[in-house]
Amino acid sequence: MAVLAWLLIPLVAAIGAGLWGSWANRTRKARGDGPELDGYARFRAAMEKSAAVPRSSSGG
Repeated sequence: MAVLAWLLIPLVAAIGAGLWGSWANRTRKARGDGPELDGYARFRAAMEKSAAVPRSSSGG
């Protein structure tokens, strides 16, 4: 009986690994890069706007 217990441990581990592998490899719905690219475009616009503003030099 103890031999069956020792054989069940790798069997359960293999089944668990197969289930986890299929879950990790599932196809996910593509969200797209919309929000990330919109945020980057806003960032670039802000940086260009701040670079266009002339700064007064305070001697030093």
